[in-house]
Amino acid sequence: MQTERQQKIGRLLQKDLGDIILELSRKNSETALITVTKVHISSDLSMAKIYLSIYTTANKSEVLKSVQMQTKEIRFLLGNRIRHQLRIVPELQFFEDDTLDYIENIDKLLKQ
Repeated sequence: MQTERQQKIGRLLQKDLGDIILELSRKNSETALITVTKVHISSDLSMAKIYLSIYTTANKSEVLKSVQMQTKEIRFLLGNRIRHQLRIVPELQFFEDDTLDYIENIDKLLKQ
């Protein structure tokens, strides 16, 4: 269970990371639509697990790998944005959020 502070910081990171990833995907001319769906932050605020939904592409794993390869740059840009709110910029771990695929699979099974 996350505390209220962790939830507030998670929402702050979610908003800023969404903007940063959007800027980087435009700069790299990627066609995939990437959305930050959830951010779970550890109790000591040193680690953040970021869940991404990736749309309009067949190779989601490649897009996720490209985001993971840019983790240092993303963390640097995030640090510039939140330097007045947090003392330490958390380490970032990116994961694919597959809840929409799960929902589609359930709908498909129910229709059969």
